[in-house]
Amino acid sequence: MVLGDLVDSNSKYPAGGRRFTYSKWDGTQQISEIDANSLMEALGDELIENGDPNSALRRLMQRGLDFEGGHLEGLREILQKLRQKRQETIEQHNLGGIYDEINEALEQVMSTERESLDAVENRFRDDDRQQEINEEALQSRRDQLDMLEHENLASRVKGLSDYDFTSTTAAQRFEELVDDLREQLMQQAIDQMAGEMKNMSSEDMSRMKDMLSALNQMLNQHQEGETPNFEKFMEDFGDFFPENPESLEELLEVMAQRMATMSQILNSMTPEQRAQLEELSEQLLEDMDLRWQMDQLAENLREAFPKMGWEQSVEFQGDDSLNLPEAIQTFEDLSDLDRLDQMLRNVSSPGALSEVDTEKVRELLGDESAESLERLAEMSKMLEEAGLVDNKDGQLSLTPKAVRKLGQNALGDLYRRISKDRAGRHDAEKTGAGHERDYATKSYEFGDPFNLNIERTVRNGLVRNGSGIPVDIKPEDFEIERTEAIVQASTVLMLDLSLSMPMRDNFLPAKKVAMALNSLISGQFPRDFLGVVTFSELAREIRPEKLPEVSWDYVYGTNMQHGLILARKMLAKQSGTKQIIMVTDGEPTAHITEDGYPFFNYPPSSETIEKTLLEVKRCTREDIRINVFMLDATPYLTRFIEHVTKMNGGRAFFTTNQSLGDYLLVDFVEQRRTFTSSR
Repeated sequence: MVLGDLVDSNSKYPAGGRRFTYSKWDGTQQISEIDANSLMEALGDELIENGDPNSALRRLMQRGLDFEGGHLEGLREILQKLRQKRQETIEQHNLGGIYDEINEALEQVMSTERESLDAVENRFRDDDRQQEINEEALQSRRDQLDMLEHENLASRVKGLSDYDFTSTTAAQRFEELVDDLREQLMQQAIDQMAGEMKNMSSEDMSRMKDMLSALNQMLNQHQEGETPNFEKFMEDFGDFFPENPESLEELLEVMAQRMATMSQILNSMTPEQRAQLEELSEQLLEDMDLRWQMDQLAENLREAFPKMGWEQSVEFQGDDSLNLPEAIQTFEDLSDLDRLDQMLRNVSSPGALSEVDTEKVRELLGDESAESLERLAEMSKMLEEAGLVDNKDGQLSLTPKAVRKLGQNALGDLYRRISKDRAGRHDAEKTGAGHERDYATKSYEFGDPFNLNIERTVRNGLVRNGSGIPVDIKPEDFEIERTEAIVQASTVLMLDLSLSMPMRDNFLPAKKVAMALNSLISGQFPRDFLGVVTFSELAREIRPEKLPEVSWDYVYGTNMQHGLILARKMLAKQSGTKQIIMVTDGEPTAHITEDGYPFFNYPPSSETIEKTLLEVKRCTREDIRINVFMLDATPYLTRFIEHVTKMNGGRAFFTTNQSLGDYLLVDFVEQRRTFTSSR
């Protein structure tokens, strides 16, 4: 078995890592299922660095995820799409044509009426008396039409409402236009008050006024500190609110959002357009009680929700003119985009994404964004169901299974970078007494353990005598099972947690190597001992399974002396070949005083150097080898470590955070081979 095969002999990924192919989303593709293992791989470095699945999931939720066969959009990508969609809408449309269709229709009405006036005049051209009678009346009508040519929409509607048409076609068409315009304005009011209700009857309108009156009354009670009967209100008027609010505050927020949207439409119009709309509303919406209730509610809601964007406006920049219904729909879309943007920017955990209306996201941004949000919302639950995290009161923590998985993934990442010809094999070459089966056999010799292989022994007897029963077996037919020699190595990993490690980007690679080494030893060399000592101003012994929780210390000092003391005491309880692997990027700048307190000085004091070398001498006396992996080695650190290796007989490696894993793991396995061969 070669070194690279230690991790995943069935891996389908190339040594350089996974490869992905991408194509443009056209709505027909399906996002591949992501499983908990893929999610753990994606979270790998962040979980290794801080051991906190809560913050790791938050960051993954923000950046998104590429996995085999798919891509999940993160919140940053979705927010960018929201802003882009909003900008595209603004750049595409304008409100200049909000009444263009109606104005053009009115022009057609007036043109039809002029044609009718000309026809009347021509009909009585030969009758001088009738012509004289009609001429004054016809001219008066022409003068009225001429004056209306220069008026705005509201004035034209008012003028034509008082006009005595000669053309029944023009009169009928005008009435249809007025009804259409009245319906648009009424629907605008209904959209503010009653969600998506269409074609309301007179009875519905009466109920809407009752609803507004009851709502204003509840709002006044709420402002005065009283408790309104919200349940009774929803029982009577719940059909007006498809959002199904569950409290008065939620209901008022729904109403405020609707009315603020309409306020933004008015703010975005030109003063002339706004004046026309107000004048038309006064002319065509004759129900003064309805208007009063609406104005009263708007005033109350402005006071209750001052930050709802009542004063905002949109400066459209495009060429696509919107009529009034299209303008209302466009502003509703913009409002939905803004609300979604605000909601996603305030999301703090994947679980909170379940509150997002994914169908609205699908409508605004498409299937890919909607499905990505659904998958992101399920991440915590997926890890929990796979037994990789525990959920206690909404806070996630890694399980032992997750810690093992992280170590295996870290080991796999490192081994995939190591070329097989460099790594070589590390199987035990010496065979002898032991209890680990080697699945090979040999002829029995005097003194061998009598681990008889029945199948091979019987076969040898049959080969010698031929088939037949009973089988005649002699001592020379005996064949026994080989066993591997049992080799034990005891290692303590000393991991530098001083502040310089994260400052120089060395902490994550070092911790990743530590977890990979733990996974390697527990998986491939289960009889070996691995201890872990972390050191900065002070040193601490930790259990290897607690490595994910390790973080750097916000203190100054690199106390190698204290680390060596703890490592030596740990190894004193172990058997076999003993070694210390120390990963550091700084020279010794701290030690423990006689009183048991840490002492720090930079540059290193002579006392710190002497006490550290004294511990090196003690390790050497107890036959403990010290191998040092130096990151960003300074000339001073280099000279000090060379002195350590000269005293101890261990080795020094000058490496970088990119190649640390290659050097350390290959060296460990090769030394493990050496331990085995020397037995």
